[in-house]
Amino acid sequence: MDKRPKRRKDKYNPYTLYTKAGRYYISFVDVNNNFQKIEVSQEVFESFNRFELEDISQMNEYDRHLEHSEVDENTLYQKSVSSEQSLEEYFDKAQDAENLHMAINKLPDVQKRRLKKYYFEEKTFEEISHEEGCTYQCVQRSVYRAVAKIKNILKNL
Repeated sequence: MDKRPKRRKDKYNPYTLYTKAGRYYISFVDVNNNFQKIEVSQEVFESFNRFELEDISQMNEYDRHLEHSEVDENTLYQKSVSSEQSLEEYFDKAQDAENLHMAINKLPDVQKRRLKKYYFEEKTFEEISHEEGCTYQCVQRSVYRAVAKIKNILKNL
């Protein structure tokens, strides 16, 4: 068998082209789910090959360059209103994120663990209290105190 570029297989391209010992073949599974292998002339083989390459090119064009989202009045408005983020805004946000991580790392281990579970793992106070074997109020107070400490740390920066 010859080495051919990898081709996409889908319901619109169900066949495989290959050559063996100087002969040209097309194989596919028919509607009765039987494997078929047909020898064809070089001209037919080349026609299938050109079609397949053009088809791949069109699919790649579609995948890479066309927007795959539903366009309606609201999405068009959002795109027209949204503006590019300036470099200064980007670095400000990056600095804020770094400061937040630094503030979280300054918390005691218990508060840090509960804060991460509540905000980042999106668990409820009740779920956290069951996991840690403590009361709902204990977890709630711990998270609220952690938030207050973080605000204080960030305010003093």
